[in-house]
Amino acid sequence: MSTPAAEGPDQAPRPKAVRRPGDRIFGALSVGSGGLILLVLVGVTVFLFSGAWEALTADPSEVRGGEGLVAYVGPLIFGTLLSAIIALIIALPLSIGIALFISHYAPRRLAAGLGYIVDLLAAVPSIIFGLWGMQIAGDAVPVFTFLFDHLGFIPFFDGESVTTTGRTMLMIGVVLAIMILPIMTAVNREVFLQTPRLHEEASLALGATRWEMIRQTVIPFGKSGVMSGAMLGLGRALGETMAVAIILSASGGGYSWELLTSNTPGTIAGDIALNFPESFGVERSTLFVSGLALFFVTFLVNMFARWIVSRRSQFSGAN
Repeated sequence: MSTPAAEGPDQAPRPKAVRRPGDRIFGALSVGSGGLILLVLVGVTVFLFSGAWEALTADPSEVRGGEGLVAYVGPLIFGTLLSAIIALIIALPLSIGIALFISHYAPRRLAAGLGYIVDLLAAVPSIIFGLWGMQIAGDAVPVFTFLFDHLGFIPFFDGESVTTTGRTMLMIGVVLAIMILPIMTAVNREVFLQTPRLHEEASLALGATRWEMIRQTVIPFGKSGVMSGAMLGLGRALGETMAVAIILSASGGGYSWELLTSNTPGTIAGDIALNFPESFGVERSTLFVSGLALFFVTFLVNMFARWIVSRRSQFSGAN
């Protein structure tokens, strides 16, 4: 077995790598940026805890609502999750379909134009969607009445009567779905475009149709990216404020699955936006508790999204 030859007296030692000043500066800036993110996260957590401490240590009768923190924050968490899940159920299949059309079906010029439109829609302020939703809420009452009359056996469409204003949890879910649709579509489009060309050509060469090729290569390759885009849209829907506050001006209170009646729970972000300016003392601290709960919910959603993406390390487009 041969061994590496020892360095002789005439053999020059290997030169050490020289770190240029630019490398040191870039490394320090990178480490500092990463540390700054952690500091901001810790600072937000400390700020929320300091604002919520008064309500956390107060008597339950002094908390906003007079029944304790769980009775006040619980329905808001439920309403936040319910509206976001409705939006995700509506937006996810639409975003996949639009992204597939742009990436694999539309002509190149049309696909480029649609891509720009999707990116522009993602930049529309949320208050615009809220005003639009409030304007068409009354026009949506006949649709809600149809669902109530024909699908009332489903608990989601059950209740005493359909509200005449149209400001329901279903309306909020539709507006949130339209808001998160451009973001999810843009992510899915980029994911589908990263599918290896050889995989697509191999599927077509074996006699697969275009849809069969998409089903066999594009969708399996982009599955983790689609899920991460869905979690990104879900995170925005969870934290949406103005659109929800405009449409659902007051929360019905309590836990309710009814999507077509006025007996709908509020959302955390909308409740804070509506009540924070005129709240003081323990009542304002209660709103900080709601914000802390929303912070942890969104944090868990992002952690879940990262876990999904990390399960497929070879997919470099979303890592």
